[in-house]
Amino acid sequence: MGRIFISAAHGGKEAGGIDPGSIAGGTTEAREMIRLRDMVVAELRSRNYDVLSIPDDLSSKDTIAWINSRGRQDDVAVEIHADAASSPTVRGASVFYITNNNERKKHAEILLMSLLRRVPQIPNRGVKPDSDSGIGNLAFCRRTTIPSLLMNTCFISNPDDRNLLQNRRRDFAIGIADGLIAWSNTIDPTPSNPVYPTINITINGQKYSEQGILVNGNAYIPIDVADRLRVDLSKIPEVRRLTYRRIVYVKAIELREFNISVGWDSATRTVILRSNVIVFPGQFDKIMARGYTSEIQLQIFLRNNNENALVKFPDLPKLYREEANIEGVNFDIAFCQMCVETGFLRFGGDIKPEQNNFAGLGTIGGGSETATFESAKIGIRAHIQRLKAYASLEPLVQEVVDPRFRFVARGIAPTIDELSGRWSADLQYGEKIKAMLKRLYESAGLM
Repeated sequence: MGRIFISAAHGGKEAGGIDPGSIAGGTTEAREMIRLRDMVVAELRSRNYDVLSIPDDLSSKDTIAWINSRGRQDDVAVEIHADAASSPTVRGASVFYITNNNERKKHAEILLMSLLRRVPQIPNRGVKPDSDSGIGNLAFCRRTTIPSLLMNTCFISNPDDRNLLQNRRRDFAIGIADGLIAWSNTIDPTPSNPVYPTINITINGQKYSEQGILVNGNAYIPIDVADRLRVDLSKIPEVRRLTYRRIVYVKAIELREFNISVGWDSATRTVILRSNVIVFPGQFDKIMARGYTSEIQLQIFLRNNNENALVKFPDLPKLYREEANIEGVNFDIAFCQMCVETGFLRFGGDIKPEQNNFAGLGTIGGGSETATFESAKIGIRAHIQRLKAYASLEPLVQEVVDPRFRFVARGIAPTIDELSGRWSADLQYGEKIKAMLKRLYESAGLM
């Protein structure tokens, strides 16, 4: 039986002590998760399981390094969170696993269902690949060498979730402990000289002559493949490498950060790599550029993430393509920004669907009211105009409808990343839009 590592988000030190993480309702994520973690640890130890509690003064990066320096092949690791959302109505529990790892997906389901059995009042938000997270990847899932999962126990910003956690903390702890034990029992101890099963590799539809290996359910490929794809791994020094039978391998999923499409065919045990993406790499993050998706592809993407998305706004994909093309804005970027801002048209927070405000646009004077537009078409036009104001010095083609267009320093943000801290105070805002853009292009088969 392996050991169980458990980390409480957020951790790390700041001027006043421990990083509090999300703050809501007179409490903090760090405070709630440390208390919950301590109860889970006590529960596991009462059942004679070997548990390691990660120190709370470590940063996220140091937490992963702490686990990696101590972890063994039959150990597992979990980090527990209590997220905050822009809308206080958002609630529920979910578990994230590393993308394309079906084995880890099953582990995530075990952990989540164990919590829900003990606390059925918490809504089930499902298990999700880490590519579906806000920034498109989660370091705890990607960089931890032993099998790892990231669990969002609830939304601390929701009063019902928060009260449920505080009033039934022991039930949360028991449910998580049950799940960790069940998950740990599925991990087979690996001998000191492991033998990893081989897997096939295809590159741009062609079978590669050398094989990869499967380690803890993750596909690893010879580093020569990365070189062949012109991937500069030095840009991400944390990329997991291992030497097996005198060949250096890297985790295949890491190549997604270099705009390489990474897929998995379980029937043939093949990792599928594509570098011949239709999207021109140099234009990926340029706001003033062409879009690549069709109206149907945008519709499918919306429906796959919110089956009711097009009920109220059936023409939204068409309108985004039309309005963006008129001004020369990349409609794929604008559309993905809309998905980030509205939660795939679920809205919530202080913006209502009837406002036709798809990008969180404010009004003149900085009042409490957000902008309202007479129709979806005009709301989208305002969104496109704001993007053009940030990304270009060219004049508008159509009459100004964006109430704050004239206040933007023209051309200050020609790329997605430069919207961070400007359009939104969130310094990862651009990363979230780019992650959404990758999801769209993968959904459309463009990368």
